[in-house]
Amino acid sequence: MLINAEESQLVLVDFQAKLKPVMLDAEAVWSNAAKLSQLAAALALPVWGTEQNPSRLGEMPPELRSHCRQVMAKMQFSAVEEGLVEWLKPEPPQALKGNARSLPRHLQKPQGGPQERNTIVLAGCEAHICLMQTALDLLEDELEVWVVTDACSSRTERNRDAAYDRLAGAGAELVTTEMVAFEWIRSAEHPDFKLLQSLFK
Repeated sequence: MLINAEESQLVLVDFQAKLKPVMLDAEAVWSNAAKLSQLAAALALPVWGTEQNPSRLGEMPPELRSHCRQVMAKMQFSAVEEGLVEWLKPEPPQALKGNARSLPRHLQKPQGGPQERNTIVLAGCEAHICLMQTALDLLEDELEVWVVTDACSSRTERNRDAAYDRLAGAGAELVTTEMVAFEWIRSAEHPDFKLLQSLFK
């Protein structure tokens, strides 16, 4: 099963200034998150962000924040507890009331709701805390979860790898940044293939 761009959303979990200095492979992880967010924005995929206690841990850097539709400040470790699913699965529009004669012609037929995007691509930190708790809650809400392992980090390798083991066991797919990017694009004839090449040279 490949990741389908038309069904995807990207969630960037807690890429924050005061966390970066203590994360494993932080430069590579932040760089991969930037590549994913830039490509997602070019493909018109929804990108969302979270910040854990930003008054203490700082904000998401501008190169990530600029691609996000919204950034959630949170205190709960799982962003789902703070309402993330409401962003990912918007309510369908209310049916218009009235009969065919009382409504303008263009409103007489049911209007299509927003396209469902149930494939959630997650990157962030810490892998074994906020990212994992968010991912497990998303799985419980019956969303497909893809965790981008080289765009995630923890303070220790043991914690990070334990998170990946637990997530895989719970049904999350573990992928890399390049896997996601090339599956979103699918073809060298895609209009954004040159962007992909420039990101991964």
